[in-house]
Amino acid sequence: MKEIRIDCSKQTPEELALAKEQAQTLFKLNHTMPYTEEYDALVKNLFPTIGEGSRVNTPLTGVRFHEVKIGKNCVIMNGCLMMSAGGIVIEDEAMIAANCQLISNNHDLENRWVITCKPVHIGKRAWIGAGATILPGVTIGDNAVVGAGSVVTKDVEPNTMVAGNPAKFIKNV
Repeated sequence: MKEIRIDCSKQTPEELALAKEQAQTLFKLNHTMPYTEEYDALVKNLFPTIGEGSRVNTPLTGVRFHEVKIGKNCVIMNGCLMMSAGGIVIEDEAMIAANCQLISNNHDLENRWVITCKPVHIGKRAWIGAGATILPGVTIGDNAVVGAGSVVTKDVEPNTMVAGNPAKFIKNV
């Protein structure tokens, strides 16, 4: 998987304006009554590619939400962190429990203004347990389960359960 590098010290005025707009939209979303038209409009503004029937609960934190693609009938519970510069794909019917971290970017060890990016991919009907962390470049296979509090450092095969830090195979689902 190819790593993308972004020098944050050299962002264009357009990139900075988008970051500001998303930060303000995120603030509004986090302070809006859920299950209202206003709430739903803010979610769609923040996530231009969100599938029908999907739900994103607040509070939500992160950056570059335009790099997140959410399928149909997904549930993203409270407290999710999306560091999205590398891209995040959440397939249909995936469930992301409370306080999960989906991290598709990191900082370069030498030049901290440079972020290194690899996409995170959550497969169809995958279930990410509460407090789990998915690191850059990881794919969670279809129908896989990630145990609560796990730190996932490598791909998870479809129809398997992993848990721990680092996450390890537990059983087939």
